[in-house]
Amino acid sequence: MAAPFTAELAPAPFRLTSLAHGGGCGCKLSPSVLQQLLADEVKINPFRQLLVGTETGDDAAVWQIDDETCVIATTDFFMPMVDDPYDFGRIAATNAISDVYAMGGRPIMALAILGMPLDKIPTPMVREILKGGRDVCGAAGIPVAGGHSIDSPEPIYGLAVIGTCRPEDVRRNSNAKPGDALILTKAIGVGIYSAAIKKERLAPSGYAEMIQSTTLLNRIGAELAQDPNVHAITDVTGFGLLGHALEMARGSSCALVIRAGDIPLFSEAASLARDGYVTGASRRNWASYGEAVMLPEDMPEWCRHLLTDPQTSGGLLIACQGDGAAALVEKIITAGNPSARLVGHVEQGPSSVSVQA
Repeated sequence: MAAPFTAELAPAPFRLTSLAHGGGCGCKLSPSVLQQLLADEVKINPFRQLLVGTETGDDAAVWQIDDETCVIATTDFFMPMVDDPYDFGRIAATNAISDVYAMGGRPIMALAILGMPLDKIPTPMVREILKGGRDVCGAAGIPVAGGHSIDSPEPIYGLAVIGTCRPEDVRRNSNAKPGDALILTKAIGVGIYSAAIKKERLAPSGYAEMIQSTTLLNRIGAELAQDPNVHAITDVTGFGLLGHALEMARGSSCALVIRAGDIPLFSEAASLARDGYVTGASRRNWASYGEAVMLPEDMPEWCRHLLTDPQTSGGLLIACQGDGAAALVEKIITAGNPSARLVGHVEQGPSSVSVQA
């Protein structure tokens, strides 16, 4: 990392989120824009050792070193979705590390990515952001071994993360099979809660609920990847549950069916969505992929916003053999993911997602 910040900055009371035009994974480019930008990318991978590249929009790149070891590489960063700098650092780090777990790996090292408006944010606040990220990395058992920092007009923080796994444990988002059950490991509602935070509408209990979820490491992914009955894994982030389910459907050439009534939600997510606390990213998500999603005719718009709500440091969406799915959910809950639920299944058919009431 470049030299640490040393200039003493004039303290000024402000909300960290006020310095950013968006926050968390809601900052991500919409799926439709991303497809346009990557239109010239080579779809056929010419490198034998590159097991996972850009072909299916997976969570991280995977390079096979030898018969026993793969290296997983990912990067993720965004602007603040909360005003507490320490919490911002923790959420961003947890979110970045999740990509390694989603591929079936275990993280071994991280590099920090930091951009700060030096004339607006006091040095102690920046240190708290870095401390939050460092503490999460410590909980994951990895060092922050370096990184890079710049002066930027909006605050940005995240990590580049390196992990490893065995070749047989790599789990892509593109290997779901007809007959599989779908499991979601965390509750939905991060974007809705973030919108409520911006308008000072979220109660302290709701904030605590969101922080507990967004700082919970998805380390269960590395354990699940060793189970041959687990066929596909992805983490649910900025494209919302429907967007990441659609990526799984397209990569697997299958149809995914989501049961709306079984989706775990934050305790206030439905009521806040009814009251209009939704993000612009939720609307952009639907505009990007809505034509490939079938909703119940009588589903109200606020329910749809729950399904397209951008998740920051969200849970894992898992496709596994159907007859052992219930037992697998119990295993995930016991491992420290109390919101894990069976939320749907995989069928033969054109690549699509359909939602049942």
